[in-house]
Amino acid sequence: MTTPTLYEWAGGHEALRRLTEVFYDQVLEDPILAPVFAHMSENHREHVAIWLGEVFRGHSRYTDELGGYPAMLSHHLGLGLTEEQRSRWAALIARSADPDLALSGLVDLADAVRENLDDLARLNVHDYAVPISFAGNAILLERFLRHFAGYIDKLHGATTPVTGSFDINLIEREPYGVVGVITPWNGSLVVSGSCVAPALAAGNAVVLKPSEVAPLAALRFGELCMDVGLPAGLVNVVPAGPEGGDALVRHPGIRKIHFTGGDATARKVLQSAAANLTPVVTELGGKSANIIFGDADLDAAAMLSAHQGPLMQSGQSCACASRVLVHESVHDAFVEKFVAVIQASTIGDPLDPQVVCGPVISQGAADRILAVIEQAVTQRSGELIVGGKRLGGELAQGYYIEPTVFIGVDNASALAQTETFGPVVSVIKFSDEAEAVRVANDTNYGLNAFVQTTNLSRAHRVARQLEAGSVWINTFSDISPQGPYGGCKQSGFGRTGGLEGLHEFLQVKNIRIGMR
Repeated sequence: MTTPTLYEWAGGHEALRRLTEVFYDQVLEDPILAPVFAHMSENHREHVAIWLGEVFRGHSRYTDELGGYPAMLSHHLGLGLTEEQRSRWAALIARSADPDLALSGLVDLADAVRENLDDLARLNVHDYAVPISFAGNAILLERFLRHFAGYIDKLHGATTPVTGSFDINLIEREPYGVVGVITPWNGSLVVSGSCVAPALAAGNAVVLKPSEVAPLAALRFGELCMDVGLPAGLVNVVPAGPEGGDALVRHPGIRKIHFTGGDATARKVLQSAAANLTPVVTELGGKSANIIFGDADLDAAAMLSAHQGPLMQSGQSCACASRVLVHESVHDAFVEKFVAVIQASTIGDPLDPQVVCGPVISQGAADRILAVIEQAVTQRSGELIVGGKRLGGELAQGYYIEPTVFIGVDNASALAQTETFGPVVSVIKFSDEAEAVRVANDTNYGLNAFVQTTNLSRAHRVARQLEAGSVWINTFSDISPQGPYGGCKQSGFGRTGGLEGLHEFLQVKNIRIGMR
């Protein structure tokens, strides 16, 4: 088969032809990127839609040339929004058909993901420079697929009595139809697992929109969907910029949206969804508190705090524990151990297995993070004891920011209240349990909280007082398909994972049968 050019594949759009001239040969020569774009059959092109726009970072000047971009995207979505494809899948899941076929489809997809974990990990590195040592989060995609495959033949409802009557009242859950899933650049595969898997298990079709700056792993996932025989149009992968996301949210054929990202974009999504009163689930940012009590294992707490804070994904995670609250009795000892872990960590090429901290996503992100640090120093929000600069030497050409620690931080400061989304951590001292809980809750966010203690009674007591969707005690934010995950306050609403996550993609219908 002759491999189509990107220009041919994209329908001959002139701006994409110019992009093709610049990038196509380079793409096909790259051992990681080439498999994503090459050898796409006609069926693959039905299944995986790519609109380049800003995919090739640093060349966004071409975006303006895509004059009819939102309209084109909206038109193309029609390929994935056919009721035929959605109905075929829903029929497989329905009790009146053969759910085993649908179950085997998701299990086969999980098997395919497992067979391609190494490739998916490397694509993650190319997408957002997460170190290869942490890039294997595709394993979560596999786990979510296997977990929710098990629900396909267990989507039961309920019956309830009717007051003063012998009527039969049935409560059933049924799919929405076609749902849109918008993923962030820092974890498209994790969100694909936590959202696409339950959406399919519930009987929906999915339009998956990864970030325009990190589309590669999601595109490979779309290919795997087709490779295992899922119907074309059941899972549609559509990388797009803001205009494309808006077109997706406004599309009348989309019955529900799941959005993961920042609160500013979430507000725009909610406004656009209001046009059709489309329901939306949001998983947003955080300013998570990590409480270190005096009885904590300080060595373990220092290791967890460093990796859950400035090191993991260079702090570019909604689960980043960016506020470290430390009891005054162990403050100095903890800070010494905490800083030692950070300074012993290797920063550099994310493809090096020894590296634990890589660059941030872009020049804009680097500038923004450095501005936050400079403002904190100028306003004396805390004492800068580690980091605070862009790395030079061999790393000068990359977007590398030193892991940065402030101590003595005022929790009312912008440093402690605004999500930095970078390798910057605030250490705040507290004197007793009540103060720790008060400071931890004194934020607009409520996604995660962390507690380090060896006192089981305290762990239970504090966890129930913290205003957060997830509380992690003596452990990292180790998301699993069995546990619901999501936020409160300005960290969003709705859940992924667990039975609650499955129910987000099902709507309730009540049926009453009169008995005469």
